[in-house]
Amino acid sequence: MAKSSSSKAQSFWRTDWFAGVAIVFAAMALHIGTDFIGTMERRFYDFASTSTSRQPSDRIAVIAIDDQSVANIGRWPWPRDVHAKLIDLLAAAKAKTIVHTAFFFEPQVDPGLIFIRKMKAALGASGDAGSNNEQVGKLIAEAEVALDTDAVLAASMQNAGNVLVPSVFTLGEQQGKPDNPLPPYALKSALDENNGFSISATRGQQPIESIGNAAAGIGHLNQFPDVDGAVRLEPLLVNYYGKAVPSMALLAAVKSLNLASSDIRLNAGESVQIGKLRVKTDEAALMLPQFYKGKDGKPAFAVDSFYDVLTGKIPASKYADKIVIVGATAAGVGVQFPVPGNPALSPAETIAHITSSILNEHFIVQPVWGIWATLAVFLLVAAYVVVALPRLSAGMAAGVTLTLFVALLVVEFGMLSAAATWLKLVFPATVLVLGHLALTTKRFLMTEAGKVKADEESAETNRMMGLALQGQGQLDMAFDRFRRVPMNDAVMGNLYSLALDFERKRQFNKAESVYEHMAAFDNNYKDIKSKLSRAKNLSETVMLGGGGGHPGGTMLLDGGAVEKPMLGRYQVEKELGKGAMGVVYLGKDPKIGRVVAIKTMALSQEFAGEELTDARERFFREAETAGRLQHQNIVTIFDAGEEHDLAYIAMEFLKGKDLVDFCKGDHLLPVPVVLSIVARVAEALSYAHKQNVVHRDIKPANIMYEVESDTVKVTDFGIARITDSSKTKTGLVLGTPSFMSPEQLAGKKVDGRSDLYSLGVMLFQMLAGVLPFRGDSMAELMFKIANEEAPDVRVIRPELSETLANIVALALSKRPETRYQDGDQFAADLRGAMEGATAARAGGSGGGVQITDAGGKADFSATLPAMQAVYDKTTVQVARKPDSEEAGGATDLEI
Repeated sequence: MAKSSSSKAQSFWRTDWFAGVAIVFAAMALHIGTDFIGTMERRFYDFASTSTSRQPSDRIAVIAIDDQSVANIGRWPWPRDVHAKLIDLLAAAKAKTIVHTAFFFEPQVDPGLIFIRKMKAALGASGDAGSNNEQVGKLIAEAEVALDTDAVLAASMQNAGNVLVPSVFTLGEQQGKPDNPLPPYALKSALDENNGFSISATRGQQPIESIGNAAAGIGHLNQFPDVDGAVRLEPLLVNYYGKAVPSMALLAAVKSLNLASSDIRLNAGESVQIGKLRVKTDEAALMLPQFYKGKDGKPAFAVDSFYDVLTGKIPASKYADKIVIVGATAAGVGVQFPVPGNPALSPAETIAHITSSILNEHFIVQPVWGIWATLAVFLLVAAYVVVALPRLSAGMAAGVTLTLFVALLVVEFGMLSAAATWLKLVFPATVLVLGHLALTTKRFLMTEAGKVKADEESAETNRMMGLALQGQGQLDMAFDRFRRVPMNDAVMGNLYSLALDFERKRQFNKAESVYEHMAAFDNNYKDIKSKLSRAKNLSETVMLGGGGGHPGGTMLLDGGAVEKPMLGRYQVEKELGKGAMGVVYLGKDPKIGRVVAIKTMALSQEFAGEELTDARERFFREAETAGRLQHQNIVTIFDAGEEHDLAYIAMEFLKGKDLVDFCKGDHLLPVPVVLSIVARVAEALSYAHKQNVVHRDIKPANIMYEVESDTVKVTDFGIARITDSSKTKTGLVLGTPSFMSPEQLAGKKVDGRSDLYSLGVMLFQMLAGVLPFRGDSMAELMFKIANEEAPDVRVIRPELSETLANIVALALSKRPETRYQDGDQFAADLRGAMEGATAARAGGSGGGVQITDAGGKADFSATLPAMQAVYDKTTVQVARKPDSEEAGGATDLEI
């Protein structure tokens, strides 16, 4: 009886409907406890709300205090008479309303004004009314007016009569009485509000009195960021101890309609009304404005430069009868924040969107019934997951779930984009998907559990079939059967016997496969290590070499050997040369006929003990790192191994040669060819950097180029390190000194921008025939790289374009954050400059390089190749201390 009750309880817990209930409650807990679903809802709102046919008002214009204006007018903040000049221009052009978002919270007193006023006082005290003193007095009065820029700005605002300026408040719950009441000039724009239909503020900053009195109105410039930092809501009113201050956008709309603040009507909890316009809000007067999407890559509102308007390049008449919003967008001056449809928008542009929303009644509404509609949809989805979904077949369930999911999102999207109504349906849609996935997974797991028993029975069948095939001599088919059986001691014994049968038939490569399959399960089984090593050696040398002996370790290429020596599975054809890590051979894979270059290093002859282990790891890290990189401009790695203490890497065989000869003054390539080569290298580095691989030794010797086919390949990632590895915190930083970046030379942690600096050095050398930094000693060279700016390449090649010179200079910037941040941008700029490189073609085949200094011309043609050979072939090791020690002490250099 007890057993029957237990069985019923287990069946109850396993039912689909109970699982559905658990899933619904889990989704509710996820929604309440995290912001995961809320984030998806906001992202969907941003997408749907901006996918609308609504068009912004053409009565609104934006004038930006941009980088161009700061560069031409001067550092921010500007003298306030500059703002006055713009206001005078706009006023003369009959602009409807001028919304100036700059803060005028502090007086701007010119130091000379104090002395002018002292001189005026002294002149008045003298009582001398002579003609000379009258002229001096007039001059002093004129100087006083000119230097009192606050008064100049206030006069311009007073004359215009339509300028709005901002105030800023600290939002928070009010606990007592204010530190300072609103000044009279701020009260002119404020409304009485004691119903809580606004956002509460505890402190405020107002413009200075002279400007406040001259302004036509003062609105608040507070943003109301969402939990993710984006601005989606506009607080139309900020309540400062019973006085509701309208936002700049609301005040701009009011003034453009020839209304005053007193004409604003507050329908508490529902809307804010100006004239016949009714702006729907929530209970705190928060509005969901329409953020308009740009067209053809252009923003919704055209943004003109302050400087262009001030200088007349853009005529002021353009702004006649328009609401003109003036604000900062320059770096370090303006603050930008994300809004729906735009990742970074300035306050001035934001006010333009919101003002247009108010004037066109383009706001988005969250209806009162929306929460009940969302709840009803959620209950319907929950009922489907708990009751209907468990009763449907897999195919039918997938179809119904997909249909419901798409329908929910389409309804929300359609209501937002077409009806400007926000009905939050992402949460029910998420519950629907989670419920379907969970129940489908549950069914699958229960089905798989039923299959386990059947698999156990079929495993024994396969093992017995394998033994039968082995007894018949069909060893390959027997191995195929054994691999289908889960590994255990009995199967290991069967496989060991099978491998011995392969050895008896001298099929050592197949015996190796069996041993590898066994080693993956238990590497310590019997003598499997020695068996695997022996099978590997015999399969790669004896069987493929075609005879006795063991030539793999001798590498006699010219001694009349009967058979070609082997490295792994590769036949060694001839020696190609000496590389940085050992001998490089031409090899061939006899199985597929592939010709390869084989880089080798006799590790045991160079290192011992822990150094041998470290060297082996570093050698194979080249294969691991470069093997991950599949790019048309990066050499392909096919294989890596170690035989008889000779480590080797088989890679793509390249027919060309490196770029070293093309960096000399009498062998320079045409400028377009240089730019094409460097652009392709930059793109290859961009790809490698995205795979978290930094080369660390970019130089002409590591770039292969075949002239006939115009093929470029980046080689030797042998000193690259994976940037997300913990080994980047300490260890050796390797590189060729003339091409090392300042941060690499200092032993700091480097990233892809270091490679781009090295590529910039190579570009300089390929264009000029000389390195940008040279010195009589290694110490002098390192000092110049770390401290001196690179020379302009046009000092050596005057015919090069300014654009190309700027690209070289940007690549050679000392600070990583001010040079190119990725190779794709570097490559794009180089390709853009290629059109202007035609004039420099003739310079690519010149003779010696002439360098001009203050004392005339000096011919370095004879000495440069020798200097270049020294610097290009020298490798510097900078032993860097752990991060914890970097703050103190100097970096140790080992050369």
